[in-house]
Amino acid sequence: MKIVSKLAIILLIACLVMMGVSCGDEEEANELKVGVIGPMQFQMGEHHWMGATLAADEINAAGGIQVGEDSYQIKLVQVDSNELVSVPDAASAAEEAISVDNVDVLIGTIRSEAALAVQEVAMDYETIFMVCGSSETAMSEKVAEDYDRYKYWFRITPVNNTALGNLNFLLVGAVAQKIGAELMMAPKLAVFAEKASWTEAIVAAAQAYLPPQGIEVVGVWQPSDKATDVTAELTAIEAAGANMIMTALSGPVGIPYSRAWEELQIPAASVGINVMAQADDFFVNTGGFGNYEMTLNSLARDVALTEKTLPFIEAFIAETGEMPTYNAGTYDALYVLKEAIERADSVDMDDIVVELENTDYNSVAGRIVFDDNHDVTWGPGYVTALGVQWQDGELKGVWPPADGSWNGVAYEGIVDYQLPPWVVEFWTQ
Repeated sequence: MKIVSKLAIILLIACLVMMGVSCGDEEEANELKVGVIGPMQFQMGEHHWMGATLAADEINAAGGIQVGEDSYQIKLVQVDSNELVSVPDAASAAEEAISVDNVDVLIGTIRSEAALAVQEVAMDYETIFMVCGSSETAMSEKVAEDYDRYKYWFRITPVNNTALGNLNFLLVGAVAQKIGAELMMAPKLAVFAEKASWTEAIVAAAQAYLPPQGIEVVGVWQPSDKATDVTAELTAIEAAGANMIMTALSGPVGIPYSRAWEELQIPAASVGINVMAQADDFFVNTGGFGNYEMTLNSLARDVALTEKTLPFIEAFIAETGEMPTYNAGTYDALYVLKEAIERADSVDMDDIVVELENTDYNSVAGRIVFDDNHDVTWGPGYVTALGVQWQDGELKGVWPPADGSWNGVAYEGIVDYQLPPWVVEFWTQ
């Protein structure tokens, strides 16, 4: 009898365990699967992932995304686009993420050619794709040309090519004024832009726009975005008599450029876009060279664009040990997406698109409002971006000017721009 009783107890426990497992399955939380797509073997992709991870952890810890009485947890899927090596790989990675991994949304990419390819794949599947790295205007132009197909596409960061060109020229103008005031000479500019589709409009605009503003363009140099030695180009720039270099670099070439620029003591101030100069490990990667490099950026360590900026930077650094680059805009992308879903009270893609179009969100990088072509709006009162410069081994915000002379915009933490000492010495000796 005791043996029978023990057997009954064992069977009862087993049944209760099985019932518990069954109940657990029924109560499993809803998930929103977000594919974070980028070159994960490079800094840009790593920051895509880091920004998204930080946002997803915060949102999930706070209860997730609320849709009616349901709560959705964000589940991130890392998607290595390998786009800096092979553009076709990006499209294949996006296809697999959507059709095999069943992601609901894609965020990320950096190379314009890759982002364009991923855009087509995402639109084929009517999947929301939020760019966090490419400025190519061809993507937003497609929204205007064929809204029904491309309405699922949005750009979080950076601002588009047209706005980037304007920003580049504003930074160039600020440095040109400094050259005129301190060196007492007219600015002579060399354009140094990687050979890529996103730089074409900027290069053309520089040649057309800057000379009438009193800035002579002495030449254009366009190496590969993956070039490892640009000594010949920099030597030619010096020979051309340039006292300024306007950069447009998003790829790894930004490291050998900055290293050689200071190591060779090229007597021209460097200003523009150099994505590789945006991160804390820039000095490590250049072997300690690149001081006084100035680049466009979304963030600077001590500059408060909104009340969310500095807490995000602190959290990102605490988590990763690195200063976030603009590719970490995946953080803002997830919050914009969360708010749109909750306003729509739906996880239907078409419903979410409507609410994404109604976005007015005070983000880490500024106020995010999308224009009719789903581009993030640039300008005073919206996302402005920053000019940053490496000074004595620290990345400082130097534009918009602290005096508010650019449309009254002034951010706490901005310091004065400095001409490289060797440039001053060369032209004043």
